Amino acid sequence: MSEKKEDSLIQENINGSGEEKSISNGKTEKKPRVKKEVKKDENQLDKELTPSQIVAELDKYIIGQNNAKKSVAIALRNRWRRKQIQDSLREEIMPNNIILIGPTGVGKTEIARRLAKLSNAPFIKVEASKFTEVGYVGRDVESIVRELTDLGVSMVKSEKSIEVQKKAEYLAEERILDILLPPVKKKHDDSGASAGQATLGFSAPVHTPEEDKEENFKTREKFREKLLKGELDERVIEIDVSGDGMPMMQVMGPIGLDDIGVNLQDLFSSVMPKKMKKRKMTVKEARVVLVQEEAHKLIDMDSVIKEAVTRVQEYGIVFIDEIDKIAGPQGKGQGPDVSREGVQRDLLPIVEGSSVTTKYGSVKTDHVLFIASGAFHVAKPSDLIPELQGRFPIRVELNSLTEEDFVKILTQPQNALLKQYEALLKSEGVDLTFEEDGIFEVAKIAAEVNEQVENIGARRLHTILSTVLEEILYNTPDKNKEKKIVVDKDMVNDKLKDIVKNRDLSRYIL
Repeated sequence: MSEKKEDSLIQENINGSGEEKSISNGKTEKKPRVKKEVKKDENQLDKELTPSQIVAELDKYIIGQNNAKKSVAIALRNRWRRKQIQDSLREEIMPNNIILIGPTGVGKTEIARRLAKLSNAPFIKVEASKFTEVGYVGRDVESIVRELTDLGVSMVKSEKSIEVQKKAEYLAEERILDILLPPVKKKHDDSGASAGQATLGFSAPVHTPEEDKEENFKTREKFREKLLKGELDERVIEIDVSGDGMPMMQVMGPIGLDDIGVNLQDLFSSVMPKKMKKRKMTVKEARVVLVQEEAHKLIDMDSVIKEAVTRVQEYGIVFIDEIDKIAGPQGKGQGPDVSREGVQRDLLPIVEGSSVTTKYGSVKTDHVLFIASGAFHVAKPSDLIPELQGRFPIRVELNSLTEEDFVKILTQPQNALLKQYEALLKSEGVDLTFEEDGIFEVAKIAAEVNEQVENIGARRLHTILSTVLEEILYNTPDKNKEKKIVVDKDMVNDKLKDIVKNRDLSRYIL
């Protein structure tokens, strides 16, 4: 086989073209090959989801809170709208940051979690109480942007890995085939041996280098076919894999590596040569390792970082939870909460728009969307410093959940609590059914206890249902042999009668 023909075949295999050629009995056969995946437009998801569609998606998991859903839907859509505007005006349009105000357990954090999945954008959720003012022992607020950038790089890298997956798989196959069937090496001149054989009265068949190469190629394709069918999966081979290199370094003290902005591990690994070590494993295991290794080689990290930084700057979302924990009455300058106001002041430049140094370069936060939330049981939104209040122009108050809301929460969402318990007991072969009157009774008791003790919102349903089903969940594997269990109003009242009547007891148990 000519080298030109072989090279074209290899190129077609790598590129994943419409058909794959193989040689059988000296003839070239065509086999159908998987079509190349079409890369989706980066903004396709944002373009498809209108504000009403975003709200409809959130409705699948979150009951009520329509005002909050509308606000986040508009904010998400405005990001796509801004990208359609000319550059001169685009940079002037800033995101309208949102602050969600409402008691615990009404869906503030859940809205953020679901929004992250819908937006397909770099998203990070942080607790405001974990940060301290510069100069105190604790985390620096700039680490929010660093973590968001790390996440963006991971997202883009995983997307690029999918794009080069087919090529990486082919290159991994080639490496395995090289081990199983090494390429033909150039033979030494054996004319002397041939002359000797002729004097003995017989002649050996003479193979030209081209014939040897073609014979080897045919054998290699047979091995490839067996490899693809999985017939060689259990064969043990020895491969070279990169070693772990230098051990992980850690900076002791109040400042960690994440706050330095420079990855010392990457710095030293680029200077020190990579150690290779031999490992024995099955072909199936080796294939996974080699595909990852080849995919890593094919990815251009410079373009990954560039795209990730752009995505973070244009589409990044930061959800700051428990922001009320850093709010307090003005003029309080001493005590354990001395750094609260300092954290608010440190947040100002990040939220307003500034450049933060990361190990991937400088990242601007001008167009990052910030969503803050807090219960504000003790503090009030007005207790935040005026400058920070101005950075969150859109305020949305979330309503407390009613008895009707609890019924919907128990039944309507795709991940409803009742569906979760039914699936858990289904694994034991038990069919758990909730009667309508039982569901209404659970919702009624949850609303009553929230009014009498402490309003913890939908989380009350977890405590009540775990109490109702405690004996069933405990006895099902051993003692309870029933295949069908029905939870009705009488059963709910029987399990909870003592707790509901005794308010002091309910304070501790629920």
